[in-house]
Amino acid sequence: MAASAGTMQGELDQFRPRSLVLATIALSLGTFMQVLDMTIANVSLPTIAGNLGASQDQSTWIITSFTVCQAITLPMTGFLSRRIGEVKLFVAAVLLFSLFSFACGLATSLGMLVLFRTLQGAVCGPMYPITQSLMVSIYPRDQRGMALAIISMITVVAPIAGPLLGGWITDSYSWRWIFFINVPFGIFAGLMAWMQMGGRLEKLRRARIDWVGVATLIVGVGALQILLDKGNELDWFRSTTIVVLAVVAAIALAIFTIWELTEEEPLVDLRLFRHRNFAAGTLALVLAFALFFSIALMLPLWLQNTLGYTAMWSGLATAPVGVIPVLTVFFVGKYAHRFDLRWLAAISFAVMGFVSFRFGSFNTETDFASVAITELIMGAGIALFFLPVLTILLSDLEGPEIAEGSGSATFLRTVGASFAISIVTYLWTRGGVASHATLTEHISPFNAEVRHAITAMGGDVAHYAGMVNQVISQQAMQISFNNVMNGLGFCFLALIPVVWLARPPFSPRGAPGGGH
Repeated sequence: MAASAGTMQGELDQFRPRSLVLATIALSLGTFMQVLDMTIANVSLPTIAGNLGASQDQSTWIITSFTVCQAITLPMTGFLSRRIGEVKLFVAAVLLFSLFSFACGLATSLGMLVLFRTLQGAVCGPMYPITQSLMVSIYPRDQRGMALAIISMITVVAPIAGPLLGGWITDSYSWRWIFFINVPFGIFAGLMAWMQMGGRLEKLRRARIDWVGVATLIVGVGALQILLDKGNELDWFRSTTIVVLAVVAAIALAIFTIWELTEEEPLVDLRLFRHRNFAAGTLALVLAFALFFSIALMLPLWLQNTLGYTAMWSGLATAPVGVIPVLTVFFVGKYAHRFDLRWLAAISFAVMGFVSFRFGSFNTETDFASVAITELIMGAGIALFFLPVLTILLSDLEGPEIAEGSGSATFLRTVGASFAISIVTYLWTRGGVASHATLTEHISPFNAEVRHAITAMGGDVAHYAGMVNQVISQQAMQISFNNVMNGLGFCFLALIPVVWLARPPFSPRGAPGGGH
């Protein structure tokens, strides 16, 4: 039996597609679409909300529904790949992703769009880890570093291309095409992957899935996400619905945690948190990514709703964030191990904290260049973020724990980003309402300046009130934006001590490369 398993593994390692280039393109294209779709809708949210008659708060469901469902199905990757095979899983995920993308483009209401985005996120959960596995398996051992570099490049480039592409499509054509565009590329990627790798032998078995973990995860995370999204609208815990959701989320997540800690084959292996570096690294990764993703969501909304940018110009203003990561990705991968990774992560958090404070100092007169330059500086922080923190969190794991730890960290990172979107949107909106109330206290018909301004307008009180309210609303949202950005800056700085809880060496056990 052991010899048979070894032979099967050897055949898997020796498999080469008919064309390594076409197989790489197919895998990269599928993953590029998935990562792209996490950000492509960001700059289009104001347009989509206006077209479908939704508020800014409600429009963020388009993002959160996708990310939270992606996070829920991500831990099921191992089970699904063992049951149906990695190649079939990739092809099925890409084709279903394309189908639901097409359905998103046809949506006629926010409810329909959120439903199809939910399904889109659910089917794409396994795509990224499966792409990693297939890319590593089809490249010779001495070229696997290149395969990982290609995947790293995709994860850097796709979020940058998202706002640019989304803005251009929305302004030039229709927001619906940000979803329709996935269809031809998805079909090509799925068919090409099957043609190139359909003959690959797969080790299949009727793997058992942790159904209790799946059920409690869906109920707990789903209830908590709905609570965060609907809390402001329903006046939080004064609402029976919110109280019920809170109780359901607390019970489900408590059961999930206890079950996963005692289950032999858990959906998410929480026992990995006994490792010091994994715990510190994962905490830093989840929180830092949530803060970064919050900025990535808020910036396009601020540019369009407060400063009056178009979707295209909003995308152009945020695009420089990717310049430094793209130019340095190979250098960071090659030379990062020569430094203490805690210093690299600390520098990353300090840079992103500085950028947050800089955004917090902006006003409604801020020009395009200031935004673009600040985003360029943010890119320096991102360039030093992912690889050092990922290396730290995997450094004290052994054997199968490495794959398990990578999947668990990705799952928690995605859930954290989804929750962060709801929280910062609430803080921004709520802060805008409070600032609006404070600013209007100074507007009174008994104020001499107010009476003079009304007289100058020919006594048209309604016109004056409308004009002043528009200015106050803009300034109120600007004040709230600044407060939230300053808060994010302090959070980034607070993360710096977290990475210093980790202890070297930071090379995965048994892996090549020197420690520190």
